[in-house]
Amino acid sequence: VPGSTARPCDPDDIYRAVVELVQRRLIGPEHIRVLGAYGLLERPPDPRRREEVRRARLWDEALDRLTTILRPKGIIE
Repeated sequence: VPGSTARPCDPDDIYRAVVELVQRRLIGPEHIRVLGAYGLLERPPDPRRREEVRRARLWDEALDRLTTILRPKGIIE
């Protein structure tokens, strides 16, 4: 049954966290582009691939900062 599985958060929770990070200037447009592009690919950038090293760093920075916001809210462990 679609929608019967409980999710730890709504997509809006992630959106609000990202907006907060952008407003506080803790992540920027490059972080957003990398999160969006690789989110659509459903995989993180691979730091072993030379052309993805910088994107992997941006991805890790953004996720680290998102974790800082989402953990206290109980969204992630």
